[in-house]
Amino acid sequence: MTELPAVHAAHTYELTAAVRDEIRALLDSAFDGDFGDDDWEHSLGGVHALVRDTGGLLIAHGSVVQRRVLHEGRSLRAGYVEAVAVRPGRRRQGLGHRVMAALERVVDGAYEFGALSASDAGAALYAARGWQVWPGSLAALGPHGTVPLPEEEGSTYVRPAAGHVLPAAAHPLVFDWRDGDLL
Repeated sequence: MTELPAVHAAHTYELTAAVRDEIRALLDSAFDGDFGDDDWEHSLGGVHALVRDTGGLLIAHGSVVQRRVLHEGRSLRAGYVEAVAVRPGRRRQGLGHRVMAALERVVDGAYEFGALSASDAGAALYAARGWQVWPGSLAALGPHGTVPLPEEEGSTYVRPAAGHVLPAAAHPLVFDWRDGDLL
């Protein structure tokens, strides 16, 4: 039986410039060049899950960062999953599940719930792990007020952290503002 590669978790501050460069190169490759500077910025400042093969090559990555989410008059701490990717040629080997398991442990220990925006290709992974499409409306708190995000509905997934329940879908989730894609 082949031993599965270990998942290493590290905060952004613990990553050397060389490791950050490796992660960015993996993301550029995995997303076929559709991973911009704003996307990269969104993946920093939190905890990264890294998987390397036996030769030390980075083969999978994901990160979870804090987002503030207004809901029904409260500011909630959400663990927002970013930059989940597996090196082409290593997909369908359970590496995405291993990365997500590590990130979910962070969500369970540090946040009230997890959230992420899923691509069509990634949606099955998240659904298989118990993440569910947010059934309510979405918005972001912008420089000039609340900006509705109807185009994000149907692709934004949520998961309660251990010991918590999800916010009520009768009220929108209003995410903090950021450059680039808001979710």
